[in-house]
Amino acid sequence: MQAKSVLSNSRDDTVAAHRQAVERVILTMRERLDEPMSLQDMGDIAFLSPFHFNRVFHQMTGLPPAQFLYALRLEAAKRLLLTTSLSVTEVCYEVGYNSVGTFTYRFTQLVGLSPRHFRFLAQKIDDSLLESLFVEGAAIFKNASLSPCVAGRVIAPKPAAGLIFIGLFPTFIPQSRPVGGTLLTWPGSYSIGPVIDGRYYVFAAAFPPAKDLLAYLLPDAASLLVGVGKRPAVVRKELPGEPVDVILRPVQITDPPILIALPLLLAEAFVGDGGY
Repeated sequence: MQAKSVLSNSRDDTVAAHRQAVERVILTMRERLDEPMSLQDMGDIAFLSPFHFNRVFHQMTGLPPAQFLYALRLEAAKRLLLTTSLSVTEVCYEVGYNSVGTFTYRFTQLVGLSPRHFRFLAQKIDDSLLESLFVEGAAIFKNASLSPCVAGRVIAPKPAAGLIFIGLFPTFIPQSRPVGGTLLTWPGSYSIGPVIDGRYYVFAAAFPPAKDLLAYLLPDAASLLVGVGKRPAVVRKELPGEPVDVILRPVQITDPPILIALPLLLAEAFVGDGGY
């Protein structure tokens, strides 16, 4: 019994040490977004071999270190596009990219909109229209999910009013446009559908009530709750899917940034593309 206890304590110490190492690297990434950072550099900061660090980082965050760094750079790019008058090219170099083409491709792939379209839609939406936009969007989602393919409950540690985005994604990390989604204004039951057959992950992000679009596009991690379904959602027309519950929790430093611009993707239906 004592030997098992020693092994358990040793495992816990190792996990804690790995978490501290990964967090240390992520903090350094945030401080040096515009600088090149190799896997060797990251391993040195973590005091682990590059191979071991790569495996530990991936296990803890769900992404390889390089992809996590790309995501942090794009998060910073979103902020610059929304809060400064820098051109897309200037933003590209400001966040550590050397190619505008690569920057634009990755931004579009992970955010769901090109940098220019992202900025355009954000400028077109009046903060006073946010509430009606979400009401109309919720109605659209509700009508689209009368025959749900994926359903379950969103459970919050402390139920409170707000806006909860729920989306289906083909990967464990919410990136690009969701396959399907819905909106809630309170934790509880959700349904999404119809969705084509496949295996999906359910991701939810809960925002406190806000009348400022920036609060949804650049959320404060301290007030944001996130969660991933306990199991993947398997959609097959001939079989009823099992409910997939999502338990919300506070954001952790090891969580990849939320890049998808859900309010703006929703706004596309009402604003138009403006030539972008």
